[in-house]
Amino acid sequence: MIVLLGVLLVIVGFATRRNPLLVVGVAGIATGLLGGLSLREVLAAFGTGFASSRGVTIFAITLPVIGLLERNGLQEQARTLIARFAKLTTGRFLVLYLGLRQLTAAVGLVSLGGPAQTVRPLVAPMAEGAAERKYGPLPEQTREKIRSHSAGADNVGLFFGEDCFLAVGSILLITGFVNTTYHQHIEPLHVALWAIPTAVFAFLIHGARLLRLDRTLARELTPALATAAVPALVEEKTK
Repeated sequence: MIVLLGVLLVIVGFATRRNPLLVVGVAGIATGLLGGLSLREVLAAFGTGFASSRGVTIFAITLPVIGLLERNGLQEQARTLIARFAKLTTGRFLVLYLGLRQLTAAVGLVSLGGPAQTVRPLVAPMAEGAAERKYGPLPEQTREKIRSHSAGADNVGLFFGEDCFLAVGSILLITGFVNTTYHQHIEPLHVALWAIPTAVFAFLIHGARLLRLDRTLARELTPALATAAVPALVEEKTK
């Protein structure tokens, strides 16, 4: 039972808002020592886990690269690019990204997008740029709303798109569990095909929500735009 003190350390660390990486690291070391492992064995376990999960820890390489690109104007270039397409509103742009995310995930390219590598440096700035082109400078609350819808489009597209790929982990887990536990013979291809109607309905439903975002922005920002235009009009008449 004393080994479970590591779980208590995690709970206390998260409750006190400590650095998550530091909390998990300290809890892992404490659990190993309480379990009878030496410090060398604990460090060896950390190394083995890191080496066997390189796909999970690849963010340690991608994040600095993305940060360097942002520092050199990636987001500004994304806003400039989207400003060239006059008819592409925020909602329409996010619907296009939703469809692209679903299609790429359906063929196994699940790491092509994501909150860190695509949404933050490209998708969100372009969605904001589409709104800025029409309404001018945006309030911070509106920016946060657009960013949340950008992340939502990425999550929905990935979640419902990847199930259409027969070699994804969730499909293999389902078929392996059912075949082993219930002595069935379900092929991954069958599960993937049945996921296609779900993905289509997910695109239609969430796409409608994204298009509704355009009406929400118009309702919230048009009065502010008209109010801001009044002083300029009065100044022009006085001249």
